[in-house]
Amino acid sequence: MKLFSNTVSTLEHALNYSSAKQKVISQNIANVDTPNYKAKDVSFKAVFEQAMGQSFQANRSDARHYDFSSRMGRSSGTITKQNVNYNENGNSVDLDKEMADLAANQIYYNALTERINGKFNSLQSVIRGGK
Repeated sequence: MKLFSNTVSTLEHALNYSSAKQKVISQNIANVDTPNYKAKDVSFKAVFEQAMGQSFQANRSDARHYDFSSRMGRSSGTITKQNVNYNENGNSVDLDKEMADLAANQIYYNALTERINGKFNSLQSVIRGGK
């Protein structure tokens, strides 16, 4: 939906990212006691590239910086953390981290919904003629 600017579209993509992150966090929490379950995460870079419809390029100014050419999780934005085990049963879910991510994602989602609500209220005011 493109109304006068890309703001509404950008907020829509951000809400989609937050929704995907919520689903992944919920799956991780639900599988906290599942043997050999590997925690998942959502790659912001992959979701951003899908939203923009192009590949994201960046220059590294130092060899210690992250490499942006990584192809990990490019198709859906979901990545699996393979080499981490928090429990003796092979599970890699850190419940404290997942709960913190859940709270941060909730704050992010609330900010997005307030912003998109403000956009639609502004459009509604314009349609009414400022009344």
